[in-house]
This record gives sequence, C-alpha cells and structure tokens, in this order.
Amino acid sequence: MNIEQLKLFKQSNEKITCLTAYDASFAKLFDDCGVDVILVGDSLGNVIQGAENTLGVSMDDMAYHTQAVAKGAKNALLIADMPYQSYGSAEQTLINAKRLMDVGAQMVKFEGGREHEASFKILQANNIPVCGHLGLQPQSVIEMGGYKVQGKDEASAKRIVDDALALESWGVQTLVLECIPAELAKQISQNLSIPTIGIGAGIDCDGQVLVSYDMLGINTGHMPKFVKNFLSGNDSIESAVEDYIHSIKNQTFPGDEHSY
Repeated sequence: MNIEQLKLFKQSNEKITCLTAYDASFAKLFDDCGVDVILVGDSLGNVIQGAENTLGVSMDDMAYHTQAVAKGAKNALLIADMPYQSYGSAEQTLINAKRLMDVGAQMVKFEGGREHEASFKILQANNIPVCGHLGLQPQSVIEMGGYKVQGKDEASAKRIVDDALALESWGVQTLVLECIPAELAKQISQNLSIPTIGIGAGIDCDGQVLVSYDMLGINTGHMPKFVKNFLSGNDSIESAVEDYIHSIKNQTFPGDEHSY
C-alpha cells in the first residue's frame, strides 16, 4: 500500500481502512487481515499509558512505538503521529519528522491548519509525506473545551474547509477529519483531490479510522458515539478486524448512529 494507491481508492470510491497500532504483534495481525493503513497514534497516551489525554506523549514514545509497529507491518501504509509540542517551528518539525521516518514511518501526521503553514511547507520541500488532521484535535482538547464536535456553526465550518484547502495546496497528501458533522465532512471530501479519513465524521469520507482498542471493546473510559465494538459477535480478534474492514468497504460502517 502506498499514497498513490490511496488516491486511486478515492477516485474509484473504494473506501480506505485504517486502524491504530502500537506494537509489532497487533501491527502484524492487522496487516495480515488486510488493513490499508496503520496509524501509530499518540492515542497511546490514553490506551497504553493510561492518561486522560495525549499531551504527555513524547517524541521518544512515538519513535519507540513506530519502530515496533514497523517490524510488524509489511504491507499497510504506516503513518506516525507527531506528538504534542513536537512541531512548534518549521525546523523542529523537520527534525522530528525525519526521526519518525528513520524508524519506519512512511508518512507523518500532525494536527492543525494554517497556524502551522511553515511546518507543512518545510516537509513538502524535504519530500516527507504528511497527513493532516482537522476538526477535533486531541492535542488542543483543553483549548477546544473538551472532546466536542467541531464545525457546527458557519464560521468554524468555514475555517475547517479553508484549512483543508490550504493543507492540500501545501502538499499534504491525506487528511484525517475528526468529530465534525457528516455533511461538512462530505463537502470537504468532495472538494479535495486527496483522500480524507474520517473518525466520527460520517460515511462520506474516503476512509475510516478507529483506535484499535475502542474497536475491540478494550476501553476503560467513555466509549465515543462514533465507535462500534467489532469484537462483539465475533469469535476472534482476526474476525473482528475482518468485519471492520468489510463494513467499511461495503459502506455499512459508520451508520447514522456513529455520526454527528
């Protein structure tokens, strides 16, 4: 799997499947099941480290887990999150992105829009593939007032649309849309030539991602509305992952009950 294949999926309306992984064993299992994209998410702060948010995840954490996942994932496209405060300047962004690429990432992801213009542009200039992340941004959860749906009013929706178009113009090749109204996600997906991957953003994104622990019902806290426990009704993790893949490819997940 590569970036060009994801673009072909978008053009042919084949949905993209993505799951988070944090170690080699789960990465290999997801890879063997045929997941298109594996994301080494800073969500490890929640599900691995037991924190309330992702803000305590370090570059050392991300490099360690990315290296482990890279040893298990041989076919899926591997994206690694840039953690909180690792892309405050263009120079810092380039150093940290290179570090993740050196341990096996094929693309890096970081949150935000036009406020990070210099960071997006320096990675484009250095041929480092980037996945953007708009809507709810977990690294800004305090400023956003908690885990709330974004883009519900006209002004905030316009900002997300404008940011998405700007990111595409700066070479971003994939875009995660988190917790925004389904109609807004549909509009953005239709207006971009790059693939969008939704989480709590409706069925009209070009793909879907879930935190693997949520998808398997391994959740010690509040289960978000957009999550479905795919292990329920299946007799193995493999069958749950295969069900997840088929549900996305067949466009039966997410349903209306998983959207805002």
